Amino acid sequence: MKRFIKKLRSAWYTFVAKRSLGKSDGSFKANGYTKLTKKTVLGNNVNFNGLIIYGNGKCTIGNNFHSGFGCKILTSYHNYEGKAIPYDKTLITKDVVIEDNVWFGINVTILSGVTLGEGCIVQAGSVVVSDIPKYGIAGGHPAKIFSFRDEKRYETLKKQGKFL
Repeated sequence: MKRFIKKLRSAWYTFVAKRSLGKSDGSFKANGYTKLTKKTVLGNNVNFNGLIIYGNGKCTIGNNFHSGFGCKILTSYHNYEGKAIPYDKTLITKDVVIEDNVWFGINVTILSGVTLGEGCIVQAGSVVVSDIPKYGIAGGHPAKIFSFRDEKRYETLKKQGKFL
């Protein structure tokens, strides 16, 4: 019975996410509340456990993406250099790009204008304010790179099609 309820819940979250989605090139699944935007573009085999995208910018998510619950992506922010304090009524919008095979832990926040390179990992609770290169493993607030995946092992697994 628990397995049935879990599948039913996942089907519901996926349905809700699809209604808010712009474009998907393949399959995706949402196991937790997921809200995308019409400017969201998804690759194949994308898995959300709860992610919300805010803002007016484009968000591109590559193949084999996985997220923990409570994740957020912001593609717009208030103009603090505008005509009022603390900010004016205009929004600054910058796209977010997430390349293939990226993994977010729980409660990760990605700020606008960030590109996450192929195969990178973002540690739980991190706030990403700048780009993370290919294979980078980053964490903290602001997120800093503290390690890299083993490139040879990564490329071998990729060639073998070993995707979760």
